[in-house]
Amino acid sequence: MDPVAFHVASRPAHGEGELTVHHPHDGRVVGRTTLATAEQVEAAVAAAAGVAATAAALPAHARAAALDHVSGRIAERAEEFARLITAENGKPLKWARAEVARAVSTFRWAAEEARRFSGELQRLDTDPTATGRIALVRRAPKGPVLGIAPFNFPLNLVAHKVAPAIAVGAPIVVKPAPATPLSALLLGGLLAETDLPEGMFSVLPLPDGRAAELVVDPRLPVVSFTGSGPVGAAIRRAVPDKHVTLELGGNAAAVICEDWNTDEDLTFAAHRVATFANYQAGQSCIAVQRVYVHEWLYDAFLPRLVAAVQELRVGDPSDPLTDVGPLISDAAARRVEAWVDEAVTAGATIELGGRREGATYPPTVLSGVPADAKVCVEEVFGPVLVVARVPHDQAAFAAVNDSAYGLQAGVFTHRLDTAFAAHRALDVGGVIVGDVPSFRADQMPYGGVKGSGVGREGVRSAMDHYTEPRVMVLTGLPL
Repeated sequence: MDPVAFHVASRPAHGEGELTVHHPHDGRVVGRTTLATAEQVEAAVAAAAGVAATAAALPAHARAAALDHVSGRIAERAEEFARLITAENGKPLKWARAEVARAVSTFRWAAEEARRFSGELQRLDTDPTATGRIALVRRAPKGPVLGIAPFNFPLNLVAHKVAPAIAVGAPIVVKPAPATPLSALLLGGLLAETDLPEGMFSVLPLPDGRAAELVVDPRLPVVSFTGSGPVGAAIRRAVPDKHVTLELGGNAAAVICEDWNTDEDLTFAAHRVATFANYQAGQSCIAVQRVYVHEWLYDAFLPRLVAAVQELRVGDPSDPLTDVGPLISDAAARRVEAWVDEAVTAGATIELGGRREGATYPPTVLSGVPADAKVCVEEVFGPVLVVARVPHDQAAFAAVNDSAYGLQAGVFTHRLDTAFAAHRALDVGGVIVGDVPSFRADQMPYGGVKGSGVGREGVRSAMDHYTEPRVMVLTGLPL
């Protein structure tokens, strides 16, 4: 198995040493690459800085054509991408295919945004002193972007760094997660097929410990990071003068409101919560982790939820029928096991699950969990669901907010006034009404508050983060 090339300044390259990627399910080797050398890192950053002016001047049709090409090529090779994601990440094939479809859309949407990224006109003659003046406000790239991606969506979260950068004409240097570099490397090969100028992109496999050299490099004035809170906080402290966007995870909650009370309502909510607490083995920033149920619905909802979780098929992620696969590593599964055991020792009840096998931790439902247990307070990032009863909807909203995180929340209600009350009360980046917090459309603003980060992803939101307004005032016009 020959090492897969990475890309330095748009050109394929091999580095030093070897990075071996193992399948989380059975440990077999699924691919190899090499690590970028210090000289290659320097070449990538220098090339990005050197091509920045050319990239910013690229016409919209050139940027859009490159993005359309990548979107189309991902679609053509969708099954190859999906099976690669499953192999390096352990994600069930059904969810890997869904991730690939989202990446196709992300690049397509970026192409559309590139075509309409035109700025705005502002009349200035609202005051007499500005008679005959009009302003054109356009957005210009801040400069080359550093994109640091996590392991849990090894294709689409790289796409969310790369596609907006190309759309605005900003070079980008990507550091994929060391556990899952192969999808990003395959994407790099598709980018190399385009007519983008040399140096527009680099994809550099590096150990996490070497990311700091890129973070602090002044030639990369924008840093877009998705990953853990402590690392994100360290990045923010290290480069206070840079524009930094951080998507740092969450502790996503769903609320079953008082009016969501028919058998059909409760069964629907149970199946949605069961699915999206476990759909990436819980390794999603918006996987359902906490469920707050109105007290007079709790006894009807809990058995439905346990039954729905029990229906999920756990096993080999390459089987299209598998719903839940392994976590990214044995170490990750052992950590989840330890947190559940700690909660049980503190008084929690295991309604279902709770027995680890290697890197696989089964879908687990807990009740009676103390509010200060790690499975309530921290991001589990595993297939663990905490269910609690609350006396009324307002108490549920308060419980959702009693968290260091604030990414998204789901509110199961039919009432418009309750939906608006939740939107006003919940201290999160997004409120999903009538469904779980795990919904995300790739064009919408996505991000959180508190420990969940700063800034927003989503194609247009990222394009705004990568650019700054530049004003031109025209004078002496007969408006």
